[in-house]
Amino acid sequence: MRAIGCKGGRSLENPDSFVTFEQDTPTPEGRDLLIRIEAISVNPVDFKVRESITESQDPPRILGWDAAGVVEAVGDQVELFQPGARVFYAGDVTRSGSNATHQLVDERIVGQHPKNLGFAEAAALPLTAITAWEALFSRLKIDPEADAGKRILIISGAGGVGSIAIQLAKSVARLEIIATASREESRAWCSSLGADHTIDHFEDMAAQLKQKGIGAPDYILCLSHTDQHFLTMVNLIAPQGMICSIVGNKQKHDLDLLKSKSAGFVWEFMFTRSMYQTPDMIEQHRLLNEIARLVEEGEIKTTLKQLLGPVSVANIRESHRLLEAGHCVGKIVLEGFE
Repeated sequence: MRAIGCKGGRSLENPDSFVTFEQDTPTPEGRDLLIRIEAISVNPVDFKVRESITESQDPPRILGWDAAGVVEAVGDQVELFQPGARVFYAGDVTRSGSNATHQLVDERIVGQHPKNLGFAEAAALPLTAITAWEALFSRLKIDPEADAGKRILIISGAGGVGSIAIQLAKSVARLEIIATASREESRAWCSSLGADHTIDHFEDMAAQLKQKGIGAPDYILCLSHTDQHFLTMVNLIAPQGMICSIVGNKQKHDLDLLKSKSAGFVWEFMFTRSMYQTPDMIEQHRLLNEIARLVEEGEIKTTLKQLLGPVSVANIRESHRLLEAGHCVGKIVLEGFE
């Protein structure tokens, strides 16, 4: 199999940051699937893992945690898929990633490929869909029946996770959605996905909500800069509300500030189940199948925004550069292997 890996250069300018290499195609065992990868998408976790590599890697570390492809072979304990099945998945951050022609993935974190999407369109969805679904329904514990009509603030609505979170919050949870976006392009994108209101996260968010006559959000989903937005979220959240963030903090924050509101703060990390081999790992298989159903029925759509070209060293490097700049709308996808 061919792969693109990080040999140890943390900087994108370092030629060792990405190299093409060959290695034996692995044989699946247990509940693993061997998947032939047709398309991948990139996420901030890709460059964050790259930046964490401080020692030379031999063989190079294969990054990438979003893909769509075809099952080529299955382990002896596989129950959910047969060779030839089209699938999409985000993988396991503790294992080799998807920047390769083939990958081993546990079947319990793999979903059936949406029948009405091509590989590139499907590859844009898994990691962000899992993150958004778990954040909304597992961490914030939103009940689509009991909580319909409540208000959510999604900070950084135009990014990869925000793009699918807006759709799920509208189509499944039936919430009133405030999305933050700082540019005309990103505001238009959020509105097209179902946001009821948009505000600028670089300006005073409380003042903007007051000016628009919008009450306190019952939920806040923070998808960017927890440190920067923590005090604003504390001030904005409604009494008995819940805040969820997917972005780690570098500063210390006083959770006691939430006490008088009886409000809560919780983290979402979509790799938790695979990293710790939790008993409910199969929930990610089920929720990806539900995402596929929603796509097939027209309730949500792919968040593919830019098809950069085939999987190559140059395109992987460029996708990391674009992500690090922090201005991406939707998802960047690469299709085929150069």
